[in-house]
Amino acid sequence: MTIRETVIAKIQQLPESLLEDISAFIDFIIRNSQAKTVIDSLEDNYSDAWALWFEATDSLEITPQDIPKVPNSEYQQRLLSKYRQQGLDL
Repeated sequence: MTIRETVIAKIQQLPESLLEDISAFIDFIIRNSQAKTVIDSLEDNYSDAWALWFEATDSLEITPQDIPKVPNSEYQQRLLSKYRQQGLDL
């Protein structure tokens, strides 16, 4: 007797009042199985996309830029002042 036949035999022994619950549970299992398949395929797509992105960014040339020692905006000056008030040395 296969597992399918065993499950069908068990379902046939259940009272009619439980069959609606069994049907809903089977629908739940089917939806989860379908969702897992979709998620797995999306993860593969995302993995490929991320791999391409990392390859592209790894080949970028990075050139250091001169960062001014003196803040050039009032916001930056106030931010540095606030950090220094908190004891941070910038």
